[in-house]
Amino acid sequence: MKKLLGIMLFYILLAVLLLPLAVTVFCGGFGKALPREAKALYTAADLAPLETELEEYVAGVVAAEMPAAFPEEALKAQAVAARTYQLRQMQAAGSDAVLYDVGQAYLSVEEQKEKWGENYGFYAAKIRRAVRETAGEILVYEGEPILAAFHAQSGGRTEDAAHVWAEALPYLKSVDSSGDKMAPGHETEAVFSAAEVAEKLGSADLTILSRTEAGYVEKVQAGETLFSGRQVREALDLRSANFTIEKEGDTLRFTTYGYGHGAGMSQYGAAFLAEEGKDYREILAHYYTDVKFTYLE
Repeated sequence: MKKLLGIMLFYILLAVLLLPLAVTVFCGGFGKALPREAKALYTAADLAPLETELEEYVAGVVAAEMPAAFPEEALKAQAVAARTYQLRQMQAAGSDAVLYDVGQAYLSVEEQKEKWGENYGFYAAKIRRAVRETAGEILVYEGEPILAAFHAQSGGRTEDAAHVWAEALPYLKSVDSSGDKMAPGHETEAVFSAAEVAEKLGSADLTILSRTEAGYVEKVQAGETLFSGRQVREALDLRSANFTIEKEGDTLRFTTYGYGHGAGMSQYGAAFLAEEGKDYREILAHYYTDVKFTYLE
């Protein structure tokens, strides 16, 4: 009996020690910790061509614009936004063909393979599933495709389009996006010499005069010249127009919050909502006010 127990104990220990080793080797060897997404199952069907050039384009935009590691509901939201944006641009240009230079980043399949390397299959499958599951779906307001603007992350609240492009759009209103405050790189600093700022803005004597309700800088006084927060952001290449300024001797320290223009859907905010259990339609309805969902005919 003792001999039998000894043999059983030996095989149990063998399994405990060698099974993880076998799994490690099978999954790519030591030092190759695959991301969680890369462990998900996918099939050849997941990587099959999509039905139309438009859907292939949407997959390329999602691959370029949103981290593939984001939750699938966030990827679906991005797919619908990208499709809507493209359709609006096509209609404005009077084109029946997909337009590839309309303000959205895009990655071809070859570029995706270069970006993701050995993990291409996992990430591409995840994105293409998101595109297939929302195929043909767009956002409309009063029957017309919306300007489905999006950005990386807000300062905690998205911006009203009227403060970004000086044009009010009823579906691009300021909404809560507090999840962005937990996004990587939410708060960053940029330091400039007074001479650098004066070269860009005509003066290094800056005063923030007003902010929008979302917290973005509205007006800045630079010497005798008045600038918008967006103009200062663009002149100094800041991550966003939601910033503070501290003068330290001959330098100016800008602390920025969020990344991007701030209007429409926040991508990190979408990921946060998805992790909370919201589906893609709930995410889109949160960021785009009073829109409706429809399908291309």
